[in-house]
Amino acid sequence: MAMEEPTVTSQKKVVNELLKEMGLADTSGEKTLAKEHVPGSSFVAEPKIRRFDLPFIDLGKVTTDPVAVELVPEAMARKYLVIPLTFEGDYLILAMADPGDMDALETIAVQTGKKIRPVQGEPEDIKRAINLYYRAGVEIEKQVAKLPFESKEQQNDGDGRLATIIAQTPVARIVDLLIEQAVKDRASDIHIEPQENGLDVRCRVDGLLQIAASLPISLHPALVSRIKVLAGMNIAERRRPQDGQFCSRVGSKDIDIRVATSESFCGEMMVLRILDKSVALFDLSELGFMAGSLDKYKKLLARKFGLILVSGPTGSGKTTTLYASINTMDKKHQNIITLEDPIEYRFHGINQMQVNNKAGLTFATGLRAIMRLDPNVILVGEIRDPETAKMAVQAALTGHLVLSTIHANDTAAVLLRLLDLEVEPFLIWSAVAGVVAYLRRTASLRAGNWRNRAIHPGRRLQFLW
Repeated sequence: MAMEEPTVTSQKKVVNELLKEMGLADTSGEKTLAKEHVPGSSFVAEPKIRRFDLPFIDLGKVTTDPVAVELVPEAMARKYLVIPLTFEGDYLILAMADPGDMDALETIAVQTGKKIRPVQGEPEDIKRAINLYYRAGVEIEKQVAKLPFESKEQQNDGDGRLATIIAQTPVARIVDLLIEQAVKDRASDIHIEPQENGLDVRCRVDGLLQIAASLPISLHPALVSRIKVLAGMNIAERRRPQDGQFCSRVGSKDIDIRVATSESFCGEMMVLRILDKSVALFDLSELGFMAGSLDKYKKLLARKFGLILVSGPTGSGKTTTLYASINTMDKKHQNIITLEDPIEYRFHGINQMQVNNKAGLTFATGLRAIMRLDPNVILVGEIRDPETAKMAVQAALTGHLVLSTIHANDTAAVLLRLLDLEVEPFLIWSAVAGVVAYLRRTASLRAGNWRNRAIHPGRRLQFLW
């Protein structure tokens, strides 16, 4: 005789019995639970709970069982703000922001078929744990398994067969999942790099590249072509570098993505720059300046003219610093104009222009045009050529405050970089008001008068003034 599956009612009875055993069913809330050891942790958690005396767990010190995580869907975990931790016999240990949520306990018990033993966790810690453990890797593997992979010769046999693969839902879903995971991880770039025996996908998070996925090399042509279609690029051109861009929606966010491709020894490599316009702007006090240096930098921003340069590696925070800087300025009584490639964040009350090389609007030509628009403050996205450098210096010397980024390893190298860009030394002395340099990881903050070479040690940044 086949065994009858447990009904929702029977599952609720099990949950209610468990709650009674734990004292959670006592509406008076007077029953307490003694301190107990939480599985997977190396300490006895302190009781710390809004309504009930349950163990309070530090999720940063707990090892989470992936099997336990798989039992609770991501949507359910986010809805109830919970994260499964591990098993203890027939019980599922569940970190919850609100262990008194009866609906959550009942629903998850039915979903998992397990008895639930709740522990208290900080809501923000649980959100971070959800973003960490509910990654796209498992879903990507499922989509890859659905694809009918062919030999390299078959893939190169005309574009018709490749177009068929591109149109299949799994390829499109894999691209969406990679972008979605990168946005969750707050990555600035996605690198798609073919190797001899596989396809590596890496994301740049906080300035460092991290492996996001390892895919079969046979997926490479379809994956790259799918992104080319989205970015309006030529899928038949595989040898020449190409650039493109497209917009993707991740949850409630509209994400702009810039795409660049180039040929490598093992095939066409691709980099996707992620521009999340929904990310809130940082305040200057949150950027790592020491108190003394921050005050000096704010005085620089109050100047009526001069050139302020920010340097550092990719993803270090150069553009974030510029945005935080102009966001502190008086937009009502000043004409602030920006020239960007692309516009990453929209400001109210600031005139923003985007570089358009096809229309002949470059940093140099755009800066020349801005000079005739009566600006007070000019933000130039990047100084990358001699013409732009000379125009920026001239603007700074003719009564305008100019802010820009430049590629250099440290503050002293910024001045040398300007010399490389054919700016005369006496103009650098007269025009440059200050330099901020972000350093990768082992960063330090230095403040001092660069004319006197007085440099003092600090933390994250280098700052010459």
